[in-house]
Amino acid sequence: MARKKRSLLAALRTPTKDRKRIAADEKVALELSDRERDLIMKHAFAGDELTDRLRILPRPGEPPAYRFTLDELDELAGYVAAEANHSKVKKLEEELRRLYARFAAVLGSYTDDGDGSTR
Repeated sequence: MARKKRSLLAALRTPTKDRKRIAADEKVALELSDRERDLIMKHAFAGDELTDRLRILPRPGEPPAYRFTLDELDELAGYVAAEANHSKVKKLEEELRRLYARFAAVLGSYTDDGDGSTR
């Protein structure tokens, strides 16, 4: 368990110079499987402003990618982490933690911080 936390923290501590710099209001794509999307919709208590876009299914043949700003992704990741921390069902907890790790990987790949510090 501690090993997982350290690796997530390490991803978020990636130096800014190693991250792709984007504008604060720019959106990045997050590909979600149907199961991951369902986990968010059914278990994360995120508001409609974050989850409404997950209700729109991609067209056949298109990747299931949803676009969020880094702030939105960070907020949604927080809801997923909170639910994982409070889950009493081990399998659900593990799925939510894996999903959170995906969020952390995306957040660790970009920065909208213009001062050269890490996010």
